[in-house]
Amino acid sequence: MTRVLQSHGPGRRRLSWVAVLPLLGALVLGSCLGEPEVDERWTLLEMVSVTPQPNQSRSASQPLNVTVKGRVTYRDIVTGFMVAEVRYSPTLTGLSLPLNKDDHNEACAASVDQILANSVTAGRATRAVTGWDHLMQDVNLSFTASVPPAVLTSGGCFLVLYLGAGDEIELASGEDSLVVTPFISTDKEILHTGFPLTIVP
Repeated sequence: MTRVLQSHGPGRRRLSWVAVLPLLGALVLGSCLGEPEVDERWTLLEMVSVTPQPNQSRSASQPLNVTVKGRVTYRDIVTGFMVAEVRYSPTLTGLSLPLNKDDHNEACAASVDQILANSVTAGRATRAVTGWDHLMQDVNLSFTASVPPAVLTSGGCFLVLYLGAGDEIELASGEDSLVVTPFISTDKEILHTGFPLTIVP
């Protein structure tokens, strides 16, 4: 059985304030600090430099030369592949979903998830990576993409940077091929990034 000690007079008032002060301090400290932003909690992907730039027009009749300096800041142990890729979607456009390479949030990461699930590749470069909490790693990726002519009449092209799990398979020709399965952003808490490409005739 719990016994409650009672106090009377001025001493009782002082004891009450002593009991309340730690609670007030915790509430004030919690409201000031708050929860860190998502880009400080999730593994972060950035395009430190990229060619072509967003809103820089490229002709559908010409090969698209892509160079990306990608940076990953790990918030957990991750092993896989960093991929820079041009994707063509017949159903998605730059106006149909939020995607900005300078906005590192869950909405943009989810947009990359959606693009990867509803598009085909037009060219890519990959690099095996591994890291742990607070490690920052820069990776240079370059490749040439072939822009599908269909993009001029429907859908859109996107340049995305993401992490995924890779498996090497042997093709019928005897050559090896790397199959990369993208990590779902919410499953691995990874902020993929990218932007829509501007393609003109």
